[in-house]
Amino acid sequence: MQLKVEIFTINKRFPLTISRGTTAQTTNIWVRIAHDGIEGWGEASPFSVGIHPQSTETIKDALLQIAPSLQEFSPLQRASIDQVLNKALLPSSAKAALDMAMHDWLGKRVGLPLWQIWGLDRNAIVPTSMTIGINSPEGARARARDWLQLTEVRVFKVKLGSPDGIAADQKMLMAVREEAPEPKLYVDANGGWSLEDAVQMCNWLADLDVKYVEQPLPRGQEDNLAELKKRISLPIFVDESCFTSSDIPKLASCVDGINIKLMKSGGLTEAMRMVHTARAHGLQVMFGCYSDSTLANTAAAQLAPLADYLDLDSHLNLIDDPFTGAYVQEGRIFPNDLPGLGVKDSASGA
Repeated sequence: MQLKVEIFTINKRFPLTISRGTTAQTTNIWVRIAHDGIEGWGEASPFSVGIHPQSTETIKDALLQIAPSLQEFSPLQRASIDQVLNKALLPSSAKAALDMAMHDWLGKRVGLPLWQIWGLDRNAIVPTSMTIGINSPEGARARARDWLQLTEVRVFKVKLGSPDGIAADQKMLMAVREEAPEPKLYVDANGGWSLEDAVQMCNWLADLDVKYVEQPLPRGQEDNLAELKKRISLPIFVDESCFTSSDIPKLASCVDGINIKLMKSGGLTEAMRMVHTARAHGLQVMFGCYSDSTLANTAAAQLAPLADYLDLDSHLNLIDDPFTGAYVQEGRIFPNDLPGLGVKDSASGA
């Protein structure tokens, strides 16, 4: 199979601030594999968490280096291809793009969308949250209004972990609640709290009927999660602390759920493995995203019927998304009926 790599830049309608910083623009990678007259698409987006943060340049270089080794394979030979990718120590986001593209190719080959190949029920898809980044109370109110004008909102995920401390977090969350009393609230601290701050905040959030807290403690402080869980009633999800299925068993006793992202996991194949591993350990499942376009989020949406929670909103915050695919209805993100991922190029319609 032949591999093509193309860089594209996307701009956010509303810049997003989390505990690690602010992003307004990202440069992602469009991956295309061609074999037997069929082209499969995938996307890689950079992210900054983990032992080895993945930049656009490192992802692109890795894909270009591996391309000659893939020419002898068909997209149907995914097990053999995985051995090649693992031996090359390919970044997980590069693996994700290739894995997406091979799944897209397969769906197009048989003329079916992935969700249907897997026998999933789109009616089981839950509403996706819309993200409000760290802001002043007035800024948070404005962002809530922006989202409500843009689309139908059933859930807000509010980013906390402000460098100004938990008092600032509380004021911001209350501003969102007052501005938009109907949507449910989820909270993501992105590792921005100490253990004692997390205990105080989680008990406060539980009283406000927040549904869960995500990544309350920094990556690397997983040993403190068991102590936190003993002292709070709010469900705990982990994101930065959980990349692949191998991370799940050691976390299972001290959390309630995991956030699966295609860029962390290395693609749809490992994401499905993570779902089954989490369920085997009695954990709930969420699908999330980084600064992904419609291409990657539509790929994740193929697995959406398996999730308890969804946070696939990054593409809805773009002013120049180059792709069309999954659609939003009644606050839920649905994969369409087109074969494979069901993604088209916005400019050409192809």
